[in-house]
Amino acid sequence: MSKILFVMTGVDHWTLADGTRHPTGFWAEEAVAPYEAFKAAGHEIVVATPGGVVPTVDKGSLAAQYNGGQEQADRVAGVLAAATELQHPISLQDVNLDEYAAVYYPGGHGPMEDLAVDADSGKLLTLALESGKPLGVVCHGPAALLAAERDGVNAFAGYRVAAFTNDEETQSGFADKAKWLLQDRLTEAGVQVQVGEPWAPHIVVDRNLVTGQNPASSAPLAAELLKTLG
Repeated sequence: MSKILFVMTGVDHWTLADGTRHPTGFWAEEAVAPYEAFKAAGHEIVVATPGGVVPTVDKGSLAAQYNGGQEQADRVAGVLAAATELQHPISLQDVNLDEYAAVYYPGGHGPMEDLAVDADSGKLLTLALESGKPLGVVCHGPAALLAAERDGVNAFAGYRVAAFTNDEETQSGFADKAKWLLQDRLTEAGVQVQVGEPWAPHIVVDRNLVTGQNPASSAPLAAELLKTLG
């Protein structure tokens, strides 16, 4: 049994281009699917957030329409409620990477607000990448990659990744409201975004980095991480 670090957003909103705050946080499926997979495989999970604040679930992600019906939505909410790790996060600043076998970043719009500009998260990502440990990042989680810089260059420049796409953001109704789009900003940073079909599972593996495009990619991503953990 080994420890897996979940790095999660600490905010409950995403500031849009007009200054309004869209209520958000982390996306339920992107936390629950890997959480269940890792726990079933016998691994311990530790949650870290900026400042050690308890992460907020995006209420929209608990809706029946995003969970294949109300029964599954209720089950997902139940898993989150029972996941004591989520209620007792450590501070991102206190993370010692040596204690973990793998690192995982779920998405939701929250990371667009805080992790995209969080220097502690950026340093952790750079260290994780250099360590060769499995590093999984899904959906809007790759916003955190934007804060990972070495000598003025993004640490992930030249890496192939999957991330929430412009098409998906458009279909979500946020593309024209956002300050910036994830696919565009990653591309500008020199990261090679590999675009899959909207909303279909799509993961990309490049060295020790495993990334997923959208919520449906979180379970396949967790399976890929477990393979690398043996």
